[in-house]
Amino acid sequence: DSFTLSQLLEIDLLKYQEVIEDIGDSADKQLKIERTLKEEIGRYWEDAEFEIITWKTRDVPCVLSWFKVQEIQEKIEEHMMLLNTMNAMRHVAPFKADVQEKLFLYTEVNDLIDKWLRVQTLWTSLESVFRGGDIAKQMPMEAKKFLDIDKKWLKIMERANEQKNVILSCTNDMLKSFL
Repeated sequence: DSFTLSQLLEIDLLKYQEVIEDIGDSADKQLKIERTLKEEIGRYWEDAEFEIITWKTRDVPCVLSWFKVQEIQEKIEEHMMLLNTMNAMRHVAPFKADVQEKLFLYTEVNDLIDKWLRVQTLWTSLESVFRGGDIAKQMPMEAKKFLDIDKKWLKIMERANEQKNVILSCTNDMLKSFL
């Protein structure tokens, strides 16, 4: 069968013009949301990686690069603002669960990175204190505790260096339980 202009005119499509325009507008806005979720946000986090670098006399990568982490945190905040804006749109309905899931995940990742950086700051401060000779000898119990923490820290950083992906690293149970 064929569809002709006369058939369109017979059903008086113009009286539904406003509804048709609204459907078209909604479809355009939903397409934009979908593309932003998949292409802009999703692709970035598939490829986003930490940079793990060496520290002082350590010959293995054991600290997060501050520059790279700052870049990652800025991107998390940017994407969370985008997601919050999307979440408030009336056209988000088909993607609402995905938007809310990403918001929750990125909030968790951001919080974990903050904790990770605080622990890293403490570790870098204490590392030089307890790896040196005098203080470690004067405080043997604290030095022993630090050595245990140091082993766990190096294990976590080794794993993060192998994994590198921001989302996978930050959803690692070993890291969560240590921090």
